[in-house]
Amino acid sequence: MKTVIFDLDGTLADTSGDLIAAANVCFRDMGHGDVLTVSRDAGVALRGGRRMLTEGLTRLGLMDEAVVSQYYPVLLEAYGGAIAEHSYLYDGAMDAVETLKSAGYGVGICTNKPEALADQLLIALGVRDAFGALVGADTLPVRKPDPAPLIETVRRLGGDPAATTLVGDSDTDRNTAKAAGVPSILVTFGPSGEDMAALAPEALLHDYARLPQVVDLLLGPAGA
Repeated sequence: MKTVIFDLDGTLADTSGDLIAAANVCFRDMGHGDVLTVSRDAGVALRGGRRMLTEGLTRLGLMDEAVVSQYYPVLLEAYGGAIAEHSYLYDGAMDAVETLKSAGYGVGICTNKPEALADQLLIALGVRDAFGALVGADTLPVRKPDPAPLIETVRRLGGDPAATTLVGDSDTDRNTAKAAGVPSILVTFGPSGEDMAALAPEALLHDYARLPQVVDLLLGPAGA
């Protein structure tokens, strides 16, 4: 079976608002008030919790890896307590997923969000059942850009790792696909969209309506 594997944050959904809110819980606890804003830091948010803490502390001139480690669990707890207040699926994402499934492709998620939080978010957004497999940052001992999580996602779907493509929004996704020897499709409508062309993926995606056609071009029809 041919498979299409999706990243989550910045690819299927814009989760930056809730991520930044969780980071600011930490900064307020430190006594600094809200340090990050969605308008300026959405791209930072989609790089993960540690990146947000690092960016904020660096901006304050107080970067300390020990503080990042201390507050990372605080951030995760705050995020899990309000995981879908501002997050939303990108237009057409689930229509594209259902079209791919109807055509015979296996569909799963490979994310660097902790697995339990990814599962919680997908349930909150009402779409968990649409995906046959989910592999998160802590599912395996390694995370993207190591190819093992991508390959494991395909394996859980019962697919062929050589007949898959990864849909993502970052150099991490591009490098994961490259390490696995499969094509990548990078979306251009996320916060870092203008940078995607420079990563030279096999395809750029400007609108989810075109995804089934792009997948067919890269992998061939699902049944072929």
